[in-house]
Amino acid sequence: MLKMGLLSLFFHFLFLSISSGEISSQVGINYGQLGDNLPSPEKSVKLIQSIGAKRVKIYDANPDILNALRGTDLQVSIMVPNQHLTNISTNQKLADSWIQSNVLPFYPKVKIRYLLVGNEVISSSPKEIWYSIVPAMRKIKNALNTHRLNKIKVGTSMAMDVLESSFPPSNGTFRSDIAYPIVKPMLQFLSRTKSFYFLDVYPYFPWSTDSNNINLDYALFESRTIKYTDPVSNLTYSNLFDQMVDSVIFAMEKLGYPDVRIWIAETGWPNAGDIDQIGANIYNAATYNRNVIKKLTAKPPVGTPARPRRVLPSFIFALYNENQKPGPGTERHFGLLYPNGSNVYAIDLSGKTPDSAYEPLPKPTNNEPYKGKIWCVAARGVNASELGSALSYACSQGNKTCDPIQPGKECFKPDSLVWHASYAFSSYWSQFKKTGATCYFNGLATPTAKDPSFGRCKFPSVTL
Repeated sequence: MLKMGLLSLFFHFLFLSISSGEISSQVGINYGQLGDNLPSPEKSVKLIQSIGAKRVKIYDANPDILNALRGTDLQVSIMVPNQHLTNISTNQKLADSWIQSNVLPFYPKVKIRYLLVGNEVISSSPKEIWYSIVPAMRKIKNALNTHRLNKIKVGTSMAMDVLESSFPPSNGTFRSDIAYPIVKPMLQFLSRTKSFYFLDVYPYFPWSTDSNNINLDYALFESRTIKYTDPVSNLTYSNLFDQMVDSVIFAMEKLGYPDVRIWIAETGWPNAGDIDQIGANIYNAATYNRNVIKKLTAKPPVGTPARPRRVLPSFIFALYNENQKPGPGTERHFGLLYPNGSNVYAIDLSGKTPDSAYEPLPKPTNNEPYKGKIWCVAARGVNASELGSALSYACSQGNKTCDPIQPGKECFKPDSLVWHASYAFSSYWSQFKKTGATCYFNGLATPTAKDPSFGRCKFPSVTL
């Protein structure tokens, strides 16, 4: 009887280990491709393996990348791009065709395990696409089932802005415009198919917008003394990451789905940014990513206060600094690697390297808000034709944005495209920064703390 009992116990644990293999604590990496100077897919796969990643997520189904992943042990997440969702949501044949073109030629030699239908659709796409998310997920799942590809989990990624309330965590609530028409049907699908809620979590952003009230060490997992106790749940938090994740868990609970598993689809910290972007530096990025990897790979699993001892599978963002990502400077500086393949800082996604083995990090110099004036000028070496188009765009916006660079006016001379564009960019940015405008112009502009004004020509600026 004892032997039978032990044998039964052995098979029980064997079953558990097999059935939970897909949610091991191994950390993956997000492999974005928005750069014109990135290594080949073949070299990229070797670099991914060299930093200890066991999974990789791409933002499409790039055949060159999938071919480079063929025969490796890396688990792979692919994606249906946002622009395809509307058509797929109403056409099963189109969903079948997408699977036939983007999955069947590679599976099972490529270990495709996850298929995301869109990326942060609510945050980045027109409203009419939002309602296509769940129908498209269903059709993609149907297409996978047709080919008996049951191992591939279907989901979609969501940013934190799908919540209308996230503090305290117990007050986590989905936005009223999407909670019932979009999120609840999505949770029903995820629950029924035993998939995951793929969540993008960036403590950098709430900290950087409220650094006076949120302690930096609390955001970096460095605090040993700062604790926050949720007054409703009585759960105690020691870092911002857990607060953010649990606010989503409580929001799901309010819609009747307390048990849908969380997958950290993106998390990271920028290693650089624009002059006015506080805390974006190598020291903080290395500290955050090393600490979050320690948390995510801990054995036994740590989980979060709302779900203790639960594995949080994850992808770190991102493999490379990507020079063609739009938006503020931080968007182009989340990489663990430079485009030449060298480390921005030493990192080991397996979590096995102790902190003592790493070289000292450069001390941060921008952990306090920048105070002073900033201008927006044309970047060096940019395409003249593109610069001329950006100049025309800036001058067409706002109130008398480019009057001073008209012939005979105080900023007309020197009569050069770079000079006129620099004035136009600064003038545009000074008017529209408060409403979200950035000093980027598709990579043609860059912020500067050096006043470009000359003679009688005074450039408008942004004062912080």
